[in-house]
Amino acid sequence: MAKILSMTGYGKGEHNDGKRIITAEIKTINNRYCDINIKTPRHLRFFEDNIRKILKNSIQRGRIDVYINIDYLSESDTVIVPNLCLAKQYKSAIDEIKKELDISSNVSLDTMVKFQDVLVAKEDTEDEEELRICVETAMNNAVENLVIMRALEGEQLETDIRSGMVKIFGLIGKIEGNSETLVADYKAKFEVRIKELLGSSHELDENRLYNEIVIYADKSDINEEIVRFKSHMCQLDSVLEAGGAVGRKLDFIIQEANREINTIGSKVGNLEIIQIVIEIKNLLEKIREQIQNIE
Repeated sequence: MAKILSMTGYGKGEHNDGKRIITAEIKTINNRYCDINIKTPRHLRFFEDNIRKILKNSIQRGRIDVYINIDYLSESDTVIVPNLCLAKQYKSAIDEIKKELDISSNVSLDTMVKFQDVLVAKEDTEDEEELRICVETAMNNAVENLVIMRALEGEQLETDIRSGMVKIFGLIGKIEGNSETLVADYKAKFEVRIKELLGSSHELDENRLYNEIVIYADKSDINEEIVRFKSHMCQLDSVLEAGGAVGRKLDFIIQEANREINTIGSKVGNLEIIQIVIEIKNLLEKIREQIQNIE
């Protein structure tokens, strides 16, 4: 049985290979889709596709922000390399601005080296395979910690949802019990009302009264809605039991349950049942909000 996972979580992983320490941090929040955003040092961008594959093996849905940082353990591991091609383009652009605007001042070296990527830090002996292993190890550690946190939050979400479901089953049982006397109560009130309007001496037309009761009974019959509502609650329980990435399925079921309870509320005029319907709708809304956090 798979676990219910929250879409909210945080995981951090590190790997030290003696030359460098690579740190991977992952933050996830709610999202309808799997939206991955990766921020890495420039010379590690070759590994972004691998990072996405690692994430998609464990995460189905959510906004995922990944931060990769690298700290070299000694100066000999890095060299500063000038990006001359880019520097020439900067200078050419500046010369054009000076000419166009008739500016005579010169651009200093201090200014040039401050432009983005004019000076680039590179590993002295770049070994992509070594870097790949480092990043992959750090990422796997981060994902493992992230999943643990998402599972713990998912467990709490499931507990809260099931608590609400227990209350709802109790309330729908009350509606079921009260619905059995709806027609009899309506008949008694209808007879009393007619006598109040026409007087006790007026003889009731039993056939017309019977027809009126039949029409009311047909309009206020909520047995089908109760059966369907209880079926949706049982489906909710089954899907939670199965676990996994079931957030969308749970959301659909709760929408259908809401549809049935709204119909029940619109079909009956019994004040007690209407009050119970309002309680159930409040509980369903709380469950719906919790489901929005489930992967």
